[in-house]
Order: sequence, then C-alpha cells, then structure tokens
Amino acid sequence: METVELGDITQENWREALRLTVQPEQQRFISDYTPIVALALAKAYIRPGGAIWAPYVIYAGTTMVGFVELAYEPDSLDQYWMFHFFIDQRYQGRGYGRAALQRFVERVTQEHPHCQALQLVVHPENDRAQRLYRSAGFRPTGTERWGEPVYQLALRDV
Repeated sequence: METVELGDITQENWREALRLTVQPEQQRFISDYTPIVALALAKAYIRPGGAIWAPYVIYAGTTMVGFVELAYEPDSLDQYWMFHFFIDQRYQGRGYGRAALQRFVERVTQEHPHCQALQLVVHPENDRAQRLYRSAGFRPTGTERWGEPVYQLALRDV
C-alpha cells in the first residue's frame, strides 16, 4: 500500500477534492449534503459554533483518496472533533481509512499538544465505521450529539 498522508486543501487541489464521493447508501453516514467537501469548506469559512474547522484531503502516494476535517476550540483540552471522514468510493476496502485515521490522530497530537481527547460522532447504523474507531482506541462515551453516539479517544493523561 502506498504511504497515506494528510494534505491541505489548496488552490491546486480543491476542485479534485469536490469530486470525492461515497457509495449512495453511505451518504447518510457522512453528510446530508453533497458534495461533502463543499460543506466542509463552508464550515471552515463560516466557523459554526465559533470553532476552527481545518479540512484535510487524504493522499495515498500522489492519489487523493479521501477527506477528513478537524473542528476545535482553541485552548480547550477536549473540544477536538473529527468530522466528515471518508474514503472515496473508488478506493474503499484497501486499508486507507485505517491508515488515514492513524495519520489524523498523529497530526492532532503534534499540532495541538495540549489536546487531551479527540471526539467524533458516528451514525448508529454505520457498523463498519464503529469497528474501525474501536480498533483505533476510540470508546463510546454513552452520550449522543446530533442524535448520534459520541466516541472519544484519550490522547494524554489528565
């Protein structure tokens, strides 16, 4: 498998990022809107909830294969959220999701050294994603946000 890395959205790649999609039956797991990346870029611009939204494309070698976005409250210890994580339908089932999740966690810990926990919500029917998150160390908190269970990964001891 090619090396999986996260990259910034730039003038050169934003149009390509807009073409990233999931299978039609998976769409409800990621976003109510398409293209998914357009919604994520709007959030980065509008900053809902006052959070900073940082979008990233996922590369396998030189091929763009997916997308993920970090939303966080600066100077908080645990208000770091992963949103809109997906691998394009053409590249699913090749291990890119697992590798991208690991790179994302590494990036959060490197760029936000005071962050103690990373959180996400996952659609209650998205069993595949729930297995992936659990295998990466995320645990359900027993709470819900936007009608979906919250998972949390402890990054540092409190």
